[in-house]
Amino acid sequence: MTYDEGLAQRIREQLGERPDITEKRMFGGLSFLLGGHMSVGVVGDELIARVGPDRAEEALARPEARPMDFTGRPMRGWVTVAGPALAEDSVLRHWVTTAVAFACTLPPK
Repeated sequence: MTYDEGLAQRIREQLGERPDITEKRMFGGLSFLLGGHMSVGVVGDELIARVGPDRAEEALARPEARPMDFTGRPMRGWVTVAGPALAEDSVLRHWVTTAVAFACTLPPK
């Protein structure tokens, strides 16, 4: 599966010049790792965001989000954000900021 390079570039711009961000191809897309922990990524034209188990319910209450599920078992603390909603910079910023905030709570690998 390919991923939306334009969306990946917009995520890069949101992340800025953080030295602790790396990119890795995963899940048939592109993931952005912060301190070695997956934080946010692009699969197809959708965003995956690690929001953490404590914010999952709140995240899933947003209309553009659904549980991240590649295998028939949703991944706890992760959401998938529908591609069309990501056309709005404010929506993308919300998810990137939320995912980075959670990843910052984790110890570096």
